[in-house]
Amino acid sequence: MKLLIIEDEIQLAQSIISYLSGENYVCEYAGTYQQALAKIEMFEYECILLDLMLPGGDGIRLLEEIKKRDKEEGIIIISAKDSYEDKILGLQTGADDYLAKPFHLPELSARIFSIIRRRKFNNSNIIRQNELTINLLSKTVLINNAPVILTKKEFDLLLYFIGNKNKVISKNALAEHLSGDIAGMLDDHNFIYAHIKNLKKKLGEAGCGHYLKTIYGTGYRWEV
Repeated sequence: MKLLIIEDEIQLAQSIISYLSGENYVCEYAGTYQQALAKIEMFEYECILLDLMLPGGDGIRLLEEIKKRDKEEGIIIISAKDSYEDKILGLQTGADDYLAKPFHLPELSARIFSIIRRRKFNNSNIIRQNELTINLLSKTVLINNAPVILTKKEFDLLLYFIGNKNKVISKNALAEHLSGDIAGMLDDHNFIYAHIKNLKKKLGEAGCGHYLKTIYGTGYRWEV
């Protein structure tokens, strides 16, 4: 899962990125209004962490720009501005949550998880599709009630496909999801093919239906 941290306090941003990377999130960073706007225009994210006070612009105005573009990202405002009015304004403008500084990183992680679960998986910790069962909390996969061992990347890919079921996902989008904004620096997408090949093999050998389709010349689609 890919996140964007919009925060001008470098030490806080580094702490957030370090912790969330350990929770298996791909984290990108923007320290100014313009950097954040550029990333939002270029990339897609599962969740955005947004500070209200940014060099070059106001966080609420940036939130309005995100909403104008009909982006699907969940948004958590993280701000030292802890007034009742600021919270109401942020939530009314379109944020999903508001977390006042200082905060505990495990609580931030829990709120991110909750927003992604609500937006992508109908607010459930258990995803079921015929013979396939996924537990989001324990990060385990069962096929016909038998466990299937996936790597972190394979598990992340599986969730990404299911969270975007029946949509064609391009190779570039998959590369950005797995590698963040460094994806454009990679010479090829062989690492994507390898992860998808291994995921397909493990699911198929365990008796999972052929839901993951290759759309030749375009990308992949999880068909339900």
